[in-house]
Amino acid sequence: MEIEEFESIMMTVMVSGLCLFLLFIMFDLARRANAGRLGTFIIVGGLGLGMMAFALKGIIIELLTGFSG
Repeated sequence: MEIEEFESIMMTVMVSGLCLFLLFIMFDLARRANAGRLGTFIIVGGLGLGMMAFALKGIIIELLTGFSG
């Protein structure tokens, strides 16, 4: 395994772990603030939008490079 391959795999694993941890933080914040369903939806929706964009960017790049190659 080349170093570039290892770095690519670890980057994906570590960023995914960070996103899961941030999701846990969002739900914990909503629980501690007694936000209710709407408040939890707003917290997760607002803060999770960046994570969703990051995931979609990776999917779109893979789709585009898969079709051009």
